[in-house]
Amino acid sequence: MIEKTTESGAETTADWRAAGQAWGERARDWAYLFEPYAIPSFDTVLARAAVVEGTRLLDVGCGSGLAATFARRLGANVRGIDASEELLAIARDRVPDADFRAADLFDLPFPEASFDVVTSFNSIWFGNDGALVEIERVLAPGGIAALTFWGDPSRMDHAAYFLAVAACSTSDEGDEVIDLGKIAEPGVAESMLAATGLQPTERGSVRCVSEWPDRDIAARAMAAPGVAHHAIRHSGLDVFVATALERDRAPPHRPRLPPGFRSRLPHRDQAVSAALRFCRRLRPTAHPGATDVV
Repeated sequence: MIEKTTESGAETTADWRAAGQAWGERARDWAYLFEPYAIPSFDTVLARAAVVEGTRLLDVGCGSGLAATFARRLGANVRGIDASEELLAIARDRVPDADFRAADLFDLPFPEASFDVVTSFNSIWFGNDGALVEIERVLAPGGIAALTFWGDPSRMDHAAYFLAVAACSTSDEGDEVIDLGKIAEPGVAESMLAATGLQPTERGSVRCVSEWPDRDIAARAMAAPGVAHHAIRHSGLDVFVATALERDRAPPHRPRLPPGFRSRLPHRDQAVSAALRFCRRLRPTAHPGATDVV
């Protein structure tokens, strides 16, 4: 966790480099075992944002550069920031001609109005209002910002993963993990965006799938996200993995979301509903009540 907004509205920012270290501990497992589940959301966002040859695109929380790879194939001029040097090293291998930097998403190292499109795939959560302020600053007037985050927990078996993270963390750290998901509640993301001057235009969802060949690979995948760092440090890797596996006890016919952590082989964890949120930066001449449609 990098930033949390308190009830009084004051924001506290922890060391973003510490967050980068958490995500970097198992960078290759994240890049090659876990992150590919999100490819359908990359495709959807880049298509809806009309990314084409020459689009100036910034990916905030770019991680290992997988989304940037797809954007570059479309011809975009890609830049990305992340807190993890280990993930950025993979990104630079994947997209050698992109500009990837280690930076704080609450202090983007770019001038105002630098980008036509700014994306953030599961990097901005409830309480990260300061990151949206920065996105608004670097987005050109009329440009598009697109965020993804986990959807309604009642429709998402992947919620079991976050419950396992919370259960294996200290109470305070567990509460923070659960609080992050509040962005998926009706109207919350819209309010966060509108408060920065970004105008929400569209919301949707996309189905994603994770596949792992066996239980051991699934265990490596579930330990890879930085969000699991505190849980593993507090309870130990074996306890965390066992807890995550135990939490998924749904019937075999039920669609399940990554990571379902089922003990069967092979692992094919299905149907995560990732919420998508699009918005535009208002043009200086736009009427205050105007609605842009992506």
